[in-house]
Amino acid sequence: MNRRRLPAPDKGRASTLSEDDAHQAARPTRQLGLFDAICIMVGIVIGVGIYESPPRVAATVPGPAALLLVWALGGLLAFIGALCYAELATAYPRSGGDYVYLTTAYGSWVGFLYGWAELLVIRTGSIAAMAFVFADYMTRIAPLGPRSPVVYSATLVALLSLLNVLGVREGKWTQNTLTVSKVLGLSTIAAIGVVSPFGGGPPPPAPHGSAGSLGLAMIFVLWTYGGWNENAYVAAEVKEPQRNIPRSLLLGTGLVTLVYLGINWVFLHGLGFDRLRSSQAAAADLLAAPFGSAGERLMVVLVAVSAVGAVNGQIFTGARIGYALGTDHSALSRLGAWSRRFGTPAWALIAQGLITLTLIATLGSRDGFETLVKYTAAVFWFFFLLTGLALLILRRTDRERPRPYPVPGYPFTPLAFCASSAYMLYGSLSYAPLESLWGAALVLSGLPLYWLSSGGAKERGRP
Repeated sequence: MNRRRLPAPDKGRASTLSEDDAHQAARPTRQLGLFDAICIMVGIVIGVGIYESPPRVAATVPGPAALLLVWALGGLLAFIGALCYAELATAYPRSGGDYVYLTTAYGSWVGFLYGWAELLVIRTGSIAAMAFVFADYMTRIAPLGPRSPVVYSATLVALLSLLNVLGVREGKWTQNTLTVSKVLGLSTIAAIGVVSPFGGGPPPPAPHGSAGSLGLAMIFVLWTYGGWNENAYVAAEVKEPQRNIPRSLLLGTGLVTLVYLGINWVFLHGLGFDRLRSSQAAAADLLAAPFGSAGERLMVVLVAVSAVGAVNGQIFTGARIGYALGTDHSALSRLGAWSRRFGTPAWALIAQGLITLTLIATLGSRDGFETLVKYTAAVFWFFFLLTGLALLILRRTDRERPRPYPVPGYPFTPLAFCASSAYMLYGSLSYAPLESLWGAALVLSGLPLYWLSSGGAKERGRP
């Protein structure tokens, strides 16, 4: 990795101080333990998807066994992906995750476009969309007028961004508390479902699923599992990364899989398959039987807590992508400043927060971000596929690099991960071809900025 020499303070002293050395007091420090890393990942993955996806998945499969099978398959694919990321994150333990691997495997321009896409719309749009989910549920119990969703979502993003600017410890403890709370909330739903009478009463008419709908079911399932790779973005801040990064990825993915399988079994037990398929809010229906209107309010609280945890986790990890981008490209160098005072990527957090707030103010509702997902889904899965291929490429081009956690079953494990990513890319292109083209154009809009900064870019090469 090339280093730019800083000018000497005077002519009498030769400058042998690299920029990296000069900023040693302002760089990521390892403050995250195994429990913290697991909470970050689990808190992001278990968002609101598990409350909304089960009925949609049930409507596309032929029976209860198939329902549990697709959720187990989703967990298996996430676990395979976690194995791949465990090798990449321990071999290249820097902040930025996919940005680091894509830059190393394909060159700085690919990494730049990935970071640009995340900063401009993918990550910021995801944060905003989840904030609107929180706002929608809060508006049900405490409306603030016609702009209530915007007020709630903007306030949440601003407060959590500020909290993460103030310190890693503040951000991680917030995430830990929210993650434990949401897991306890899901456990409460599970306990209620277990003691409920099987079937939940006579089922209403439900649509018939088919074997041909399996692909659509997997799209919903893998979307709900999304976020299992988030720990890779904070690799530079995890204690004992060679041991704790793989453990957090694998243990976290395993925990999420067990939770998802358990919740779907509870829905089947408490509501019955046909009733689950036709439900608009499975958890609310499950809670309504024993608690009535109080059950609905409890559901609002549980979803709101889950949304807040997902927003905080995405803010925490997403800023590390912007930080990595700023350290390598002069046009965005401000993002690469690590605050000495707070010990956080303060400018990356501020920029990410401002862009997110702009999206919230511009689109103004959750519906706008459902459209945004269509624009970015294909781009997201394209970069995911490139990351899987990067593992295969780096095994050949960077053979001398130590790999503390080589992926078991190589090359079949990464090939399976690439195949699942390719399938999701195909599905995204099929369901929203025009929006996908516009999303690609949005990403490519970063090329002029890359060319502008390429003269000051530091090729990461072999970090």
